[in-house]
Amino acid sequence: MRPKRAMVLAAGYGLRMRPLTDKTPKPLLPVQGRSLLERILDRLAEAGVEEAVINLHHLGEQIEQRLSDRKKPKIRFSWEREEVLETGGGVAKALPLLGDEPFFVINGDVLWLNGYQQALHRMADAWEARQMDALLLVHSTPYAVGYEGKGDFFLAPDGRLLRRSPEEVAPFVFAGIQILHPRLFEGAPEGPFSLNRIYDRAAESETLFGLRHDGEWFHIGTPGSLKETEELFDSRDFPIVLR
Repeated sequence: MRPKRAMVLAAGYGLRMRPLTDKTPKPLLPVQGRSLLERILDRLAEAGVEEAVINLHHLGEQIEQRLSDRKKPKIRFSWEREEVLETGGGVAKALPLLGDEPFFVINGDVLWLNGYQQALHRMADAWEARQMDALLLVHSTPYAVGYEGKGDFFLAPDGRLLRRSPEEVAPFVFAGIQILHPRLFEGAPEGPFSLNRIYDRAAESETLFGLRHDGEWFHIGTPGSLKETEELFDSRDFPIVLR
């Protein structure tokens, strides 16, 4: 099973990136001349994704215009005009566009370089429909570029994810890349809510799994991390551009 649909979360205000995001939506900020969003879409096209849903709110018209001639993957937009619905609410609203099969969801502020295989192919190959409702790509916390937190998860030997307690430091951080099954959203609340509620639901049913990323990963959360990412990308190969 390799998902043919994906969602990119692009509706947020990017408050920590101000003043850069006062006039430019965060996903359109460039890294070495190409925007975060376009690099993510390039990765999805490489992985065989045919349709990508992008949620919009803050300066969303700019994203619509930038992607107006994009062919691979086919772009569909999910507007959140009244309010930002957060990660979970945004996915829940877009479910009619995503279909009944598992789909990728990617944060609009991450970049990654593949290891020995394409990360999205590794995730699709690791997906076990009878066991999993959510498969999250995780990255080693100390080696995550642009990330300064305590990590998010412990990875059990069987691949299940365990949340850290508030006083712990976890070896893995969620990389903002995942496969979700739409059945996880049955009975989901209306309005804004975090995907963390969905992860907790999957953890309770022992269907929350993780896969360790074997390449490099970059979190672009502040102007400083954007600058650091650009400097590191200077010495690395760029993703293949597919349009």
